[in-house]
Amino acid sequence: MNTVRFVILGAGVMGQGLAEAIAQSGYELYLVDRTPERAQHGHLQIGLALDREIERWGLTKGEKKAILARILPTDELNVVRDAEIIFEAVPEELKAKREVLSRIDYLCKPDSVIVTNTATLSITELSSSMTHPGRLIGMHFLNPVARVPLVEIIKGMKTDRATFNKAVSTAEMLGKKWITVNESPGYVTTRVVVPMINEAINVLMEGVASAEDIDEAMKLGFGFNTGPLTLADMTGLDVILAWMNNLHSERFSAIYAPSPLLRKMVRAGHLGAKSGKGFFEYDRDGNKVKKDET
Repeated sequence: MNTVRFVILGAGVMGQGLAEAIAQSGYELYLVDRTPERAQHGHLQIGLALDREIERWGLTKGEKKAILARILPTDELNVVRDAEIIFEAVPEELKAKREVLSRIDYLCKPDSVIVTNTATLSITELSSSMTHPGRLIGMHFLNPVARVPLVEIIKGMKTDRATFNKAVSTAEMLGKKWITVNESPGYVTTRVVVPMINEAINVLMEGVASAEDIDEAMKLGFGFNTGPLTLADMTGLDVILAWMNNLHSERFSAIYAPSPLLRKMVRAGHLGAKSGKGFFEYDRDGNKVKKDET
């Protein structure tokens, strides 16, 4: 067992993806959430994701067992005391993230690196309530973390060089291609993809084409692996809405004003694959259901 100690705070979709990627690379980690039940649920969901990999012949049952054994679910925040790298993966909300970051900044050892997995928020602002802001850095992994080869490494105004170097080493350890981003709302990936998703939703709302045809047009016309509406469903429509609201408040640009249809769907609880319904229908495993199967 490698001696590097990882902790992930937040057992939601991104926390699960990070845990899976780290454990697949051979490292042990703690997966922390507010209650034992939430942490255990995250662990269970990782197991289900690994089952889908087994069905695709991408993994063996033995490998699944070894990966899950490296992921230790808990509600004990004190495990950060001995960690070298702590990933914060709580929901995309400034106040919640700042509170978590302040607590772990106080608890962890002086040379620990703290990584926030935010898609839109300012690293500098997130670090403003920390005693040691130089050790905070952004690493924006994309979902599904285990399969997407990219990570954006975002430096805040106070991020120090040692922290950046540790983030680079971590990205390479996980087999990720990394790019450096100087702090700006939305960074590169979110800033570019959000207007496209939003406009696809508007096209659907206006009745220009069906959701299926919009996605097909973008896949065949521009070589995308996934259409924008499917991408929104897989990310979570509540997450997309949070991104848009953050970008709109930071950049004051109408291109980031959320589509009325997106707001309506989130209010209705139609959040995409995780709720079973978004722009498309999904089964319990998150697989898209064909229309003739509904």
